[in-house]
Amino acid sequence: MTDYNDELLAIFSSHETQLRRYLRSKAESREDVDDLFQEAWIKLARNGAAAIAAPIPYLMRIARTLALDHGRAERRRLGKREVADLLAVADQQAGPEKITQDRDQLRCLMEIINELPARQRRMLTASRLQQRPHAEIAKEFDLSVRTVELEIRKACDYCRRRLDDKNRI
Repeated sequence: MTDYNDELLAIFSSHETQLRRYLRSKAESREDVDDLFQEAWIKLARNGAAAIAAPIPYLMRIARTLALDHGRAERRRLGKREVADLLAVADQQAGPEKITQDRDQLRCLMEIINELPARQRRMLTASRLQQRPHAEIAKEFDLSVRTVELEIRKACDYCRRRLDDKNRI
């Protein structure tokens, strides 16, 4: 067993320059080359039985596979510029001005909803705020589902028109 490992080590050592040159052409840093070189030795030592017939081509195939895997991993990894671009994305939270506008809009909508006839107001609230099915609302008011749909549509149209009118002022 020792002779076998010594033989693999001798082959590995005698082709170190060629192997490192190849890895340097595929990796970006010296540290990556060193890591790939060590991984190549580990794979050769582990799978030495497969290398016995043609150890040099087997070693080069190991190096090529490691270099390809390393290249794929590097392409998936974000660079400094991509990370900076992601961090530069504007904050999606509403600012104080937008919050104030939204509150004013909501207050205005509540006033408009209060202008609706009581039945329409209750149907609209049940449908939109409580998210109750139209069939359930129809049962509560002893009406057809179609009538409930029409009443809710009328209420929504009224609210939309009034909001548009108020926003124009």
